[in-house]
Amino acid sequence: MSRVVVLCPGRGSYTEASLGSLDPDHDLVRAAERRRADFGLEPLLALDTSERFEPARHLRPAHVSPLIFVKAMIDATEAARGHEVVAVGGNSLGWYTALCLGGALGFKDAFRLVQRMSLLQEELAEGGQVLYPRMNEDWSPSAELAAAAAAALASSGGEALPAIDLGGYVVLAGSKKGGSHLLSTLPQVRIGSVTYPIRLAQHGPYHTHLARSVSDAASREFADLPFRRPEVTLIDGRGRRHSPWSTDVAALAAYTLGHQITAPYDFTASVRVAQREFAPDQVVLPGPGNPLGGIVGQVMASEGWSGAHTKEDFTALQARTTPFVLSLGLARG
Repeated sequence: MSRVVVLCPGRGSYTEASLGSLDPDHDLVRAAERRRADFGLEPLLALDTSERFEPARHLRPAHVSPLIFVKAMIDATEAARGHEVVAVGGNSLGWYTALCLGGALGFKDAFRLVQRMSLLQEELAEGGQVLYPRMNEDWSPSAELAAAAAAALASSGGEALPAIDLGGYVVLAGSKKGGSHLLSTLPQVRIGSVTYPIRLAQHGPYHTHLARSVSDAASREFADLPFRRPEVTLIDGRGRRHSPWSTDVAALAAYTLGHQITAPYDFTASVRVAQREFAPDQVVLPGPGNPLGGIVGQVMASEGWSGAHTKEDFTALQARTTPFVLSLGLARG
């Protein structure tokens, strides 16, 4: 049985190609629909089985966050049956999935956390996020792009801030004014078929102090959330480990409802710790979609993992009979 690390996706993973991802007969889907009914919200299956993808509807935080959480949990739970899961982490929203998959929260409580956090974002967090590269198309670091991002932040008057360290990319967040500043200041650059900077649809200024109101509200509302020691080691957005033997449950809850919301999320550090400390046979990426495949590859190449130092090296590594990075959402985009 292979040893794997599971890394769960964030908000950008549910797209038009993800429609039809949920199995209506799956126990987790049925459990999630009961929780949605408690909130008086549209059924997830009504969203997932739509004839067409409607960004204003499907990407609304209150809808897309639980869609991603449930699909990622289904994929990750299935993967856990066929592998020895040695550690679990995630990007942003994926941290909540990791908490559930690792056993620090039960499904009902994790779903409540995901659903309410998305609603609190809609109610309290004004602003947005922008995605920008700091690498060239061949995955080599670009000092010019990194400098452009730093300059845009420095000239924002404190209205824009770093939010997520994402392999060869950076997510910058800001107030409405800060977001507009980033989009007008960052030089346009084309990587493959995509032109940056990209405003991330319906994303709030998570992972910055601009989300303090969300954190404060969550700390009050989830004071009773029954966190427990995980059954599998968790790797958080600082690259710190929470093991079944040493986790301070109060500190884990405080991180989840505090630092994780209001301070930058370093997914790059999470991947590096997973590689260096656990030396997995594979990294498993649950769906929907495959937003983390290239990002994990970029971190691997920067580390020289298994002799891969470039995009070309990583592509060759993936072409093996057993790829190192296994993306479970590839079949659906």
